[in-house]
Amino acid sequence: MYTTVLILHSLVKWCVLLALILTLYRSYKGYFYNLPYYKIDNSIRHWTVTIAHIQLVLGIILYAQSPIIQYFWRNLKDAFYEMDIVFFGLIHFLLMCSAIIVLTIGSALAKRKLNKKDKYKTTVIWFTIALLIILIAIPWPFSPLSNRPYIRTF
Repeated sequence: MYTTVLILHSLVKWCVLLALILTLYRSYKGYFYNLPYYKIDNSIRHWTVTIAHIQLVLGIILYAQSPIIQYFWRNLKDAFYEMDIVFFGLIHFLLMCSAIIVLTIGSALAKRKLNKKDKYKTTVIWFTIALLIILIAIPWPFSPLSNRPYIRTF
């Protein structure tokens, strides 16, 4: 089951990034060009957050079963000297949870706005902050915190 969840997690993470970029593209365009707030914009906003929540559930499952995380919590004192272990044991988890919280709040606020410009503006602000948090939390191949290849082989 761990491998299946790991594969799903690897696929869904790219879906989250693509959906978030699409939402931001449409929101920036709608805000700056004063476009009407179409039903598709609302759907894309909603599905972006839904996909992010699916990714969160998969991430929590992996977090609970990961040997790296188990080592981190069993050997907390020693683990803090290894940046990769600290990154996945604490930093990555907290940042990704924060990003999901920011996305959820931004989506809820945008949904409740009556003015189309306010809907776009709220989405732009909150989703951009979430994207920045996610980009910081990703273990890019060039990251000084921890790094992984773009596409992992299992």
